[in-house]
Amino acid sequence: MEKVMAVNAGSSSLKFKLYDMPEEKIICSGIFERIGHDDGIFQINHNDKKFKEILPLKDHHICVDLLSKKLIEMGIVQSLEEIKVIGHRIVQGGKYFNKSVVSTPENEKIVESLIPLAPLHNKAHLIGIKAFESLLPHTLETLTFDTAFHQTMEPQDYTFPIPYHLTETYDIRRYGAHGTSHQYVSEVAIKKYLNNKPNSKIISCHLGSGSSITAILNGKCVATSMGLTPLGGIMMGTRTGDLDPSVMNYICGQTKLSVEEVYQIFNKQSGFLGVSGISNDTRDVENAYFKGDKRAKLAIELFARRAADFIGQYFVRLGGCDLLIFTAGIGENAALYRKAILDNIKEALNIKYDEIINNEIIKGKEGIISTASSKVMVVVIPTDEEVVIARDAYNLYKNQ
Repeated sequence: MEKVMAVNAGSSSLKFKLYDMPEEKIICSGIFERIGHDDGIFQINHNDKKFKEILPLKDHHICVDLLSKKLIEMGIVQSLEEIKVIGHRIVQGGKYFNKSVVSTPENEKIVESLIPLAPLHNKAHLIGIKAFESLLPHTLETLTFDTAFHQTMEPQDYTFPIPYHLTETYDIRRYGAHGTSHQYVSEVAIKKYLNNKPNSKIISCHLGSGSSITAILNGKCVATSMGLTPLGGIMMGTRTGDLDPSVMNYICGQTKLSVEEVYQIFNKQSGFLGVSGISNDTRDVENAYFKGDKRAKLAIELFARRAADFIGQYFVRLGGCDLLIFTAGIGENAALYRKAILDNIKEALNIKYDEIINNEIIKGKEGIISTASSKVMVVVIPTDEEVVIARDAYNLYKNQ
């Protein structure tokens, strides 16, 4: 067995899981939150032991140093050299990566060049990589890209209808996101629910604070909802999703706000937050909905309709659908939102589902919520992006 760590570094957080590979046994997991604050949070779980501390977390380097000491202190490892490889999640890989790769100065430069497409994510990922490099300079590090799974799309699926010289000069295209999640749940679905059926047609709905929907044919992505950046696609926690481009121009003209200011509104003040006026957290919106709040009702109905639009589009793109997956925070835990989406598509796609079972499958549970007579199987599958990162990291380590 070899120890492999999967890392997901955000701008103010750092998540981690340590695995025994290839058994995929989780040794420990944890998170650093509120990095850059005096009241940062460090949590780590190992067997039945749970450690949590509130302390200043100046930067990611401090977090990595604390983690290394705690791994030894808790007896999780005797030496840091036991960790053979560290796999990092990278949100944006652009057109350059269609699979996980070893972290090299050249590959890190490409990740850095893509910061404008994912400013909050890629920059933070690089900080995490550098932090581990400084502490464990001889440990192999690998990069797993959210965009890699979507590199199998055809040009007519990823090209935007703008002057083609702009497409070519600036690499403007649909890149998508959440690819690691879509890959994982589709692999589970094909093996567990479709019995490795050839010519499988799957629509995967990764629904959370950020959401995307992907059409998967024979295990390969053919279309996905997010666009050049994570702003595109369906409505999300604070993001608009797709909208008429002239809305930007009109708001700028009417308010005298700059393009950048409106862009930030589209990213951080829209979606559930903007429509409901309550919160970007769908649980808060759901509570208001049950109290009769009209804007909460509109937000949920709008979200469901936008998701239904993409599911219908991808049903056509695939020429049918064998299985519809719900995953991620909303997809796994919010029965009301699943019901709202299914009620929008059930007549057209001849979907029948059990409302009682739908209400029961939450909080990490997995299972089928459609009935035997449904033309499309509907399944809730908890995602596990970290295990995909660990698998790829382990394989790159073994093949180096």
